[in-house]
Amino acid sequence: MVAVKRTFTLMGSPFEITVVASNEDIGYINIQEAVDEIKRIERMISSWDPDSETSLINQNAGVQPVRVSHELFHLLERCVQISEITNGAFDITYAALDGVWRFDGTMAKLPSPEKIRAAVSRVGYHKIELNREEYTVFLPEKGMKIAFGAIGKGYAADRAKELLLSKQVSSGFINAAGDVTAWGTKANGEKWLIGVANPLGSHRMFTWVPLVESSASFSGKFDKYVTINNKRHSHLLHPKSGYPVTGIIRVIVFGKNAELCDALATAIHILGKEEGLELINQLGDTEVIIIDNFGELTSSMGLKMLNP
Repeated sequence: MVAVKRTFTLMGSPFEITVVASNEDIGYINIQEAVDEIKRIERMISSWDPDSETSLINQNAGVQPVRVSHELFHLLERCVQISEITNGAFDITYAALDGVWRFDGTMAKLPSPEKIRAAVSRVGYHKIELNREEYTVFLPEKGMKIAFGAIGKGYAADRAKELLLSKQVSSGFINAAGDVTAWGTKANGEKWLIGVANPLGSHRMFTWVPLVESSASFSGKFDKYVTINNKRHSHLLHPKSGYPVTGIIRVIVFGKNAELCDALATAIHILGKEEGLELINQLGDTEVIIIDNFGELTSSMGLKMLNP
C-alpha cells in the first residue's frame, strides 16, 4: 500500500487530499473523484457563483421562496439546528454583513455604527423560512443573505470522505483549509496526526493529537484582518453585534464529522472561552482546545489539560 497526496485550490482555499491505495494510479483516480465531489458541492453552496442554488435564494430575498435540492435543504435544516444550540453564535445569515467590513486592504476607516446596525437588522437565522413539504427556502427581507463560509468546507470534506469510503478507500486524510477529516491509518499503520501550534509566532507545537475515525476544525486565520488606527480587527464578525470578535485567537474542535466541527469552531470563537467550554462539555463526542490572546491554552473535559 502507498500513500498518494495532492494539493488543490478548491472553494477558494487550499485543499490537501491523501489516500492510501494499492498503487499510485488508483490513488490519483480516487483523489480526482474526491475533487469532483467537492467541486459539485461548491457549485451548490457558493454564494459567489451567480448560478448556484444559494445565490438563487439570496437573489430572491424579500421576493419569493426558492425550490432547492433535498441535499441543500437538509444542510440548511442542520445549520438552523446548530444556530439554536449555539444561541445564534453560528448563523449563516451573517452574510448580510459582507458589505460593511472589507478585509481585502481597501477599508481605511471603521464603518459607521448606523451602517452596522442596519446590516445586523437583516441577520437572524430564525427568519429563514423552510418549507419541508415543498422543499423551498425563503429569506423574507430584502438584503438578507446566506453563506456557508463557516460550515461549507467541513461539509465538503465529509462528503468527499463518504464518496471515497463508497469506493473502498480504506484510509485517507482530507485537509480542507483547516477542516480536517481522517479515517483508517497511514500506509505504515501509524495514526493520522494533527499538530496544535502556538499561533503567536513561536513556531512551537503545543501538542500532536491523533485523529482516529474522526475530524477536527481550526478557527482563527491570521491572514484575514484589517488594521485601522493601529488596531487589528479580526475578519470573524459577531452576528448579533456586527463587530469583530476579540479575546480568542484560535479554536480547534474535535468530533466525528467535519461539518459540525467547522460550525462549532466558529461558534466558540464568537461565544468566548467560558460559554464555548460550557457548550462543548454538554455535547457528546466533541472536544475543544481554545487559545486566547495571551497564548494560554484551555481544553474541554474530555481532553487532558495540555501544557504549553
